[in-house]
Amino acid sequence: QVQLVESGGGSVQAGGSLRLSCAASGYTDSINCMGWFRQAPGKEREGITTIYTRPGHVYYADSVKGRFTISQDNAKNTLYLQMNSLKPEDTAMYYCAARGGYCSTDRSDYNYWGQGTQVTVSS
Repeated sequence: QVQLVESGGGSVQAGGSLRLSCAASGYTDSINCMGWFRQAPGKEREGITTIYTRPGHVYYADSVKGRFTISQDNAKNTLYLQMNSLKPEDTAMYYCAARGGYCSTDRSDYNYWGQGTQVTVSS
């Protein structure tokens, strides 16, 4: 089993920045891919960025490319999401996810989820 705990959400004005963290514990050696998903009210949960834990190839959805950066500290078993130039449309609950298989943006592919952290961007 793997446990994921997110932190770092909050409220910010448009154009601002936030950094989310996701601490992994448990059988972390089983993880091959980690990602960040988000879900806005009334919308489906969407995968916005993923990263292979070894060697670190990343993917970004067009909606966040150039503004968000995913990174990892394997020594700390922690995943990060640096979010810059935030827009009101980035407002959502953000979730960290992990799986043992290949990276995917399909939520159904992921075995492990954090509890989520809220990000609110005001105009």
